[in-house]
Amino acid sequence: MVKILVTGGAGYIGSHTTVELQQSGYEVIIIDNLSNSYLSVIDNIQKITGTRPKFERLDLRDDEKTDEFFNHHTDLGGIIHFAALKAVGESVAEPLKYYENNISSLVNILKAMKKYNLNNLVFSSSCTVYGQPDILPVTENAPVKKAMSPYGHTKQISEDIINNVCLVSPIKGILLRYFNPIGAHDSVLIGELPIGVPNNLVPFITQTAVGIRDYLSVFGNDYNTTDGTAIRDYIHVVDLAKAHVAAVNRLVKGRHKHKVEVFNLGNGIGFSVLEVIRSFEKMSGIKLNYKIVERRPGDVEKVWADTAFANTELGWKAEKNLDDMTLSAWKWELALKNNR
Repeated sequence: MVKILVTGGAGYIGSHTTVELQQSGYEVIIIDNLSNSYLSVIDNIQKITGTRPKFERLDLRDDEKTDEFFNHHTDLGGIIHFAALKAVGESVAEPLKYYENNISSLVNILKAMKKYNLNNLVFSSSCTVYGQPDILPVTENAPVKKAMSPYGHTKQISEDIINNVCLVSPIKGILLRYFNPIGAHDSVLIGELPIGVPNNLVPFITQTAVGIRDYLSVFGNDYNTTDGTAIRDYIHVVDLAKAHVAAVNRLVKGRHKHKVEVFNLGNGIGFSVLEVIRSFEKMSGIKLNYKIVERRPGDVEKVWADTAFANTELGWKAEKNLDDMTLSAWKWELALKNNR
């Protein structure tokens, strides 16, 4: 059984990916510092899959402890690196926090990979590397533009670091540029569970609908879009998790064609903030309380993916539509309410 390390595996995307990896026959080891996740997620992964992933609480910024971990796990077949801070708005307010956390953890992982001859890396990147693209839908060949937030910049820097390291070492990398993951697992045992006030749209929608938040802020209605609100490409988190399994398979089985490969992961459709709200209202039967407020620093106007390359090369395609996503997010929120 091939062992895969999932950093940030107790988090939103990491937990769903762990489930898909285990159900695909991989053994999973999770590293997480639990700064934005809960240990109970490990229990729930076990409930879904019947297998408890190994877990180690570790802050990857600690180079000595990171090296010690890898010294005891030299038989890893691959590493999926999720562990990072990810809120655009917070990164604008606290840039040093983002540079220090997101870059140092990656550097420590790559140092350990070189030292212990571990050569397969799947990296959690983001469509933020494209900034505001000139042409939509955006392909993997679109230029990487000046980042609109420190968060986006850390993803650009991380991609550069991986490219440079792979150029002079046996390490092979797959960079997965996500668009906007939403939704939850059908079991409603795992989903998006931000600590504190959510930074992402859909958990703020569901928390408003359930009464935790007074209202939802819609950041700007004067964008050059059909209804004036920003447009994003939303992808169900389980579809996204399955793409990580495809990427790991590609590396483990030697199917990669280049030392570093890049794939866009999205649905290939752009939806505005108001369209997401309408989908949620339709699927939940609840009228949402929202207010139009000022634009948020760091936000792009509109972006959605051309996913043809991932569809053909990875043999992967997103299957769930927007209504599926908003309904699953609402079911997850209701499950949380019942357990409070």
